[in-house]
Amino acid sequence: MPGCELPVGTCPDMCPAAERAQRERERRLHRLEVAPGCRQDPPRADPQRAVKEYSRPAAGKPRPPPSQLRPPSVLLATVRYLAGEVAESADAARAEVASFVADRLRAVRLDLALQGAGDAEAAVVLEAALATLLAVVARLGPDAARGPADPVLLQAQVQEGFGSLRRCYARGAGPHPRQPAFQGLFLLYNLGELGSRQLGRVWGQEPSMTVEPQPPGLKGSSSLITFGAADTTDVHNLANLKSFGGTGRGSVEALHEILQLPAALRTCPPLRKALAVDAAFREGNAARLFRLLQTLPYLPSCAVQCHVGHARREALARLTRAFSTPKGQTLPLGFMVNLLALDGLKEAQDLCQAHGLPLDGEERVVFLRGRYLEEGLPPASTCKVLVDSKLRGRTLEEVVMAEEEDEGMDRPGSLA
Repeated sequence: MPGCELPVGTCPDMCPAAERAQRERERRLHRLEVAPGCRQDPPRADPQRAVKEYSRPAAGKPRPPPSQLRPPSVLLATVRYLAGEVAESADAARAEVASFVADRLRAVRLDLALQGAGDAEAAVVLEAALATLLAVVARLGPDAARGPADPVLLQAQVQEGFGSLRRCYARGAGPHPRQPAFQGLFLLYNLGELGSRQLGRVWGQEPSMTVEPQPPGLKGSSSLITFGAADTTDVHNLANLKSFGGTGRGSVEALHEILQLPAALRTCPPLRKALAVDAAFREGNAARLFRLLQTLPYLPSCAVQCHVGHARREALARLTRAFSTPKGQTLPLGFMVNLLALDGLKEAQDLCQAHGLPLDGEERVVFLRGRYLEEGLPPASTCKVLVDSKLRGRTLEEVVMAEEEDEGMDRPGSLA
């Protein structure tokens, strides 16, 4: 309310003492918050491991006193602990870690919203929290849906994190040196999902078709047909897609929001790279898309990982349409590994077999007309090449707390 001054938190701990005592009595401590080797009944909280859990504000419930709110410095230390200790925990499943971290980061955002923190210091906390959440979500394995982590809830938490941070940016009080990188993360997480044929119709054109030299080892064909979007290079034309009712409606709105940012911000290397990735994804230009994805640093790779499976499926469908014959023709799996940045021949085999394509030995796939099929979601990928390898020996804490995501964004020729 106007004229209502918010308090500043004074709690020095990651979890207020009163909450620790209450959750001990109610046996609501998470095992990651209990002192190692503790055999007491009920278990006792370790003040160095317990983290304030999220509690939904209720109507008519009084605001928590300053003693129950953590100031920005403590909130940042909490995020550092979650990124450096909990997210790297070896004695807990990744789904369990993701569920715990997402809940505690939600409490961090709530504490920040309930006090009068400055926008600059609030943005630092929100950036670190969002980076941590993106990383733990990206680390979830294919069996996460059967664990304690709800993928839909985690996705909602990521979007909530982006919303809080971008509202902080929009208030204008800065400086925010990491804003270009995090605006780029927002776009990468919300990539467009329009196929090139739909995109071409929006512009009143059909997708272009290019004939390139035959890849080494291709049997039964003298050329490789690749499909791209309608001939246009102006990414700003994508703003006209806001009213298009295709499958990527929400992502089009994300792109529209990015295109409304000041020109000086849009031309920063992280956003230029994100816009290039978005354009390649919308166009269905798999070769360019996966070349760009391999140049992304770690955090942008985490943000875009949720779209990799769909991009690979679309690329495989295009290859099938280009190469399938009644008798079948083969393509080296090594070519697909390079084209789609797969983690090796085994992943290429699994991808083809998941879509009904037979193999010729262990190193070739057969494109046989009528055999391609799509059932359910694309197969899960470990994404070691596209994500895990980008850490390059650094810890998650180092990436989250520093401006590591800007690394490599402005290498010459990276947008070619």
